[in-house]
Amino acid sequence: MNVAKSGYRVFSANSSAACTELAKKITERLGVELGKSVVFQESNRETRVDVKESVRGQTIFIIQTIPRTRDVNTAIMELLIMAYALKTSCAKNIIGVIPYFPYSKQCKMRKRGSIVCKLLASMLAKAGLTHIITMDLHQKEIQGFFSFPVDNLRASPFLIQYIQEEIPDYRNAIIVAKSPAAAKRAQSYAERLRLGLAVIHGEAQCAESDMADGRHSPPCVRNTTGHTGLELPIMMAKEKPPITVVGDVGGRIAIIVDDIIDDVGDFVAAAEILKERGAYKIYIMATHGLLSADAPRLIEESAIDVVVVTNTVPHEVQKLQCPKIKTVDVSMILAEAIRRIHNGESMAYLFRNITVDD
Repeated sequence: MNVAKSGYRVFSANSSAACTELAKKITERLGVELGKSVVFQESNRETRVDVKESVRGQTIFIIQTIPRTRDVNTAIMELLIMAYALKTSCAKNIIGVIPYFPYSKQCKMRKRGSIVCKLLASMLAKAGLTHIITMDLHQKEIQGFFSFPVDNLRASPFLIQYIQEEIPDYRNAIIVAKSPAAAKRAQSYAERLRLGLAVIHGEAQCAESDMADGRHSPPCVRNTTGHTGLELPIMMAKEKPPITVVGDVGGRIAIIVDDIIDDVGDFVAAAEILKERGAYKIYIMATHGLLSADAPRLIEESAIDVVVVTNTVPHEVQKLQCPKIKTVDVSMILAEAIRRIHNGESMAYLFRNITVDD
């Protein structure tokens, strides 16, 4: 394809080898060359971006991944500065391809904190982005934070294909949610694979919903000094039941599904419980493999047999440390999304057989 006549360019927002790997796979599938740019940090640690070719009047796709080896805030600044550089160079449209959207877990108000995900959405719009392509947002409602279109792609077709092709006896498997909060995602996998569903529930789990919002958690002891205001009922403290596995996993392959695997403590604990309940093999399927801190070592020493993640986040170093980690390539769907957006084609094909609440 002649890049000059195609009317669009694909840039990588990071010049490191780890971050350009996914960008190169996408451009190879599209048949275009990766845009010429340099992203680096100066001696004072300020990020600088130099775009080496004209982008006037063109549609630009910026691919940015968030690697473990670099600061997530640096990656965000690289994306913002590159978007602003392209905006001031008269690019027609600037579309961010951000497979793993950072700060997506901070999408709810907790006590006196802030909704950082909403702040990041506003910053991206201010920098000049007009559209983003992402994958498996932590909460689908995050799309409402943006003032421009968001295409939230799904990795589940690729992970389901891995289950069907790489687990010979997957018909003897059961899909497991490691907490009640993950049950909806697990149910989707179970229905597509025609498998059973199990849910782990109990005090060993710490779901996001347990991190109380101060506005909905009044103190148990009333303040008797001064004006007490309205006489609100006292909220009883939560008490989790003993650990329970709802569903029979005995003699089965247990497949735990989630969107992010970062701190693996919960997954390791869930694997031990499933082993105690009779599961003879344990797989973990997740879209984003952040695998921070000692995650590779903990996985290697645990009862987990295989961890399958996609290449939305670079994790080659972790794979060298832990042979249990396997990767599924999702560059195909990202490349197809770019092609369809540029050609003005419908994106519905990428969401076929995926329901609204999935």
